[in-house]
Amino acid sequence: MKKKQTYSKKDAGSKRPQRVSNFQDRPRNGKGDFAKVNGGVFVYSKPLTVAELSKAINVPAPKIITFLFLQGSSVTINQLLDDEAIGTICLEFGYDFRKEEAVDATHFEDIKIEDDPKDLEPRPCVVTIMGHVDHGKTTLIDAIRSSHIVDTEAGGISQEIGAYQKEIHGQKITFIDTPGHAAFTAMRARGASVTDLVVLVVAADDGVMPQTLEAIDHAKAAGCPIIVAINKMDMPGANPSRVKEQLMAHDVIAEEYGGDVMMAEISAKTGKGIDDLLDMILLKAEMLELKANPKRYASGTVLEASLDKGEGPKATLLVQNGTLSNSDYVVVGEIYGKVRRMTNEYKKVLKSAGPSTPVSVIGLSGVPGAGDRFMAFPTEKEAKDIATKRALEKQQSARSGSAAMSLEDLNNLVNAGKVKDLNVIVKADTDGTAEALKANLEKLSNDQIKVHVLSAYSGAISDSDVLLAQASNAIIFGFNVRPDARVKQKAEEAHVEIRLHKIIYELLEEMEAAMKGMISVEKVESVTGQAEIRHLFKITHVGTVAGSYVTSGFLKAKTKCRLIRDGVVIYDGELGSLQHGKDAVKEIKQGYECGLTISGYNDLKLGDIVEGYEMVEKE
Repeated sequence: MKKKQTYSKKDAGSKRPQRVSNFQDRPRNGKGDFAKVNGGVFVYSKPLTVAELSKAINVPAPKIITFLFLQGSSVTINQLLDDEAIGTICLEFGYDFRKEEAVDATHFEDIKIEDDPKDLEPRPCVVTIMGHVDHGKTTLIDAIRSSHIVDTEAGGISQEIGAYQKEIHGQKITFIDTPGHAAFTAMRARGASVTDLVVLVVAADDGVMPQTLEAIDHAKAAGCPIIVAINKMDMPGANPSRVKEQLMAHDVIAEEYGGDVMMAEISAKTGKGIDDLLDMILLKAEMLELKANPKRYASGTVLEASLDKGEGPKATLLVQNGTLSNSDYVVVGEIYGKVRRMTNEYKKVLKSAGPSTPVSVIGLSGVPGAGDRFMAFPTEKEAKDIATKRALEKQQSARSGSAAMSLEDLNNLVNAGKVKDLNVIVKADTDGTAEALKANLEKLSNDQIKVHVLSAYSGAISDSDVLLAQASNAIIFGFNVRPDARVKQKAEEAHVEIRLHKIIYELLEEMEAAMKGMISVEKVESVTGQAEIRHLFKITHVGTVAGSYVTSGFLKAKTKCRLIRDGVVIYDGELGSLQHGKDAVKEIKQGYECGLTISGYNDLKLGDIVEGYEMVEKE
């Protein structure tokens, strides 16, 4: 008789990679079931009955009961076994064993699974095409696929995300064509990292444009390597050298200038340079050493979704790990369903799809959102239960809390002694001010906190800034610029903090105080309301009177106000008189028209916004 051996977490499989024990931790066998024992190691996460252990390690229950009886333990077939008994039985019948922490499958995005290296296989590189509007993104994919996608698009502009796979020199590449950086960042804001490589398309005749710069910022924030495709080399005004110099000013430096960014000069229209670009993509993919495990249940991201009148909810999924098979049960965001039909971009019906494969599926119970994560599960009941829990948690989370960083969060982290990186977005009234703020904010970095300025440009605070802040947990600093009501609402919904200033040293002092954990009482702005100027009158001895409509809140005479034009603060001063009809009034509320003046300022224009505000103390 063998000597009784006791269970030890340290002893059990200590030389093997520790993986999380859950629905995804077992490879699929030919029948689509989970294998209970992998490589002679029995992995479990909770107490088991004799019957359950018998089935798992393929040893008859009577043998287990007899063995335990000879060891001095009398058990029945439905009796729960403790860790020591499970370990002893496994060793007796030739299995190593390991108990691992069970993870709540409700948060499957947070589950970190370390695959056995022998299960990993090379996977296709996922490439996202980004760039300024009309610089040739979709035409480039047309040239690569020898297709004519652009002909089917309204006005020649991409209306939705498309995903396509192409085999180049025996290796597959998956291309994602987006409507722009906003869709790319919206996905990251939902926690989805869908791309391995960004191809930045820049027109050789047009050069670097605002959306080009935003695409660079979003790609860098996502940590994605960039390859630049300088397109439209067939155009008369093509000047690739100028494009490279413009990109260098934004830290995208070509290899020939001593940088590490590959750049291909191409013409998507004539096909010139396309082969060079593809070779660069394959080389970069080889350097990235991309691998995945096709032997597990699938997980990945929704690229696009819609409600088809004939087929119901329809979604394009990118499988990122594992293999998705027909009839699998999947949870997508907060909905679930059974894969009833799966097709590729050519509408060919597929039985299965491996890593880096985009597929269109039907069978979901609702329409998911772009960027939602999905995962396959063994049973419909499990998928439905998890989807229900996720939906409830989403409702609760929408009512409370913010995942984004704020100065208050920063202050609390410093006081708690925790190290933190802080992402910042700067928008100012001029490029020079934006660059000066960027330089001074980054100088505030210390041993505890590293300040990263993700972007610093002139202009109004936009939707794109809020999206980038949401995806990167960043704070937006506005200097002499204002968000409009729509952008402000979007920021509030996304829990993104916008800090507005008009004096540089005050902005820097506020940041420095937060980084030192010294914020106690501060004076903050409280906006009372806004009015839009719709008529202008010149009145002798009075000046310019603006016929205005109060669009939000209220305005008070003789209080602080600012004049905003195209999102930029033109003047900051004091509201003069307020007139409603023939009467002078002290206050005017939302929904009413009024005549107003700004003390000492007459350069008013139609469409300007007058914003009233006051300073209040806040802890």
